[in-house]
Amino acid sequence: YIPPQIRKAEEALDDKKREELGRLKKMVNGLINRLSEPNLSSISGQMEELYMANSRKDMNDTLTDILMNACVTPVAMPTRLLMEHVLLVSILHNNIGIEVGAHFLEAVVKKFDELCKSDAEGKECENLLALIAHLYNFHVVHCLLIFDILKKLVSTFTEKEIELILFLLKNVGFSLRKDDALALKELITEAQRKASTAEKKFQDQTRVRFMLETMLALRNNDMRKIPGYDPEPVERLRKLQRALIHSSGSGKDTQLRVSLESLLSADQVGRWWIVGSSWSGAPMISDTKSQAQQKLPVGKVSSKIMELARKLRMNTDIRRSIFCVLMMSEDFMDAFEKLLK
Repeated sequence: YIPPQIRKAEEALDDKKREELGRLKKMVNGLINRLSEPNLSSISGQMEELYMANSRKDMNDTLTDILMNACVTPVAMPTRLLMEHVLLVSILHNNIGIEVGAHFLEAVVKKFDELCKSDAEGKECENLLALIAHLYNFHVVHCLLIFDILKKLVSTFTEKEIELILFLLKNVGFSLRKDDALALKELITEAQRKASTAEKKFQDQTRVRFMLETMLALRNNDMRKIPGYDPEPVERLRKLQRALIHSSGSGKDTQLRVSLESLLSADQVGRWWIVGSSWSGAPMISDTKSQAQQKLPVGKVSSKIMELARKLRMNTDIRRSIFCVLMMSEDFMDAFEKLLK
């Protein structure tokens, strides 16, 4: 039971919070609407001030919502516009903290996975994929995620997926080759195998042939064979990014080395890539059999040690087990072997 006066206070607090969030959304929206390459420096500075003045959760939620509404539309977005939005995220990711980029990346990847399954007619998938590609271009995310997405697209291998593979390779293909040439080679082999088995499935073979030619051009480092490939705009914005990041270094140390599976199951298994991230899900070790194995037989442990463990508040079976192992081991090698078990 909540008394009426407390209820009123809570309602007033909720109204106040809503009002604050509405004001914050208006301010962030105004900054994002004015965003362009020449004024990126002043807008990123103002965004940093907003991060310092407001709760990070509110800022992350607001920024992600506004960017998603601006960039994920049924029509294809101009590449330069997408790049400028992602560049702002990458600057905040480096200057404020990695949870900024991580929050945006998770929202983009989940939306992309959802739209891939739903057979959407518009260009939302391409826009989301472009956002992921530019997050990789500006060193927010590691190539591991890009390879995971490419593997997923190759495994499905329909006409829509072939278009998305081509789109992604055109945007980040040569960077992938530089970062992990072996993984790219394996991907090309898998795509060739899929193409040979799926020959009868497609009426129009030219798209599949074009995709394989693009992949071979990537493998042979031949930029001329990829139509419309122009690395110059990305390089220019990378220079601007280096100028606007406060910390020294290229930003490679803040890259999120996270897989597609981890991002999609973040609500179930927690966000290990964000330091200090809270997690309120069910216990990760839910298998009763594995829990039974963790319990150390009390008979083998002296009651004196168990009493000591209780005094030191070793309040779970696993803590008591580790404490007993450390107290009763003959040397460090013995402790190591027992802890592994």
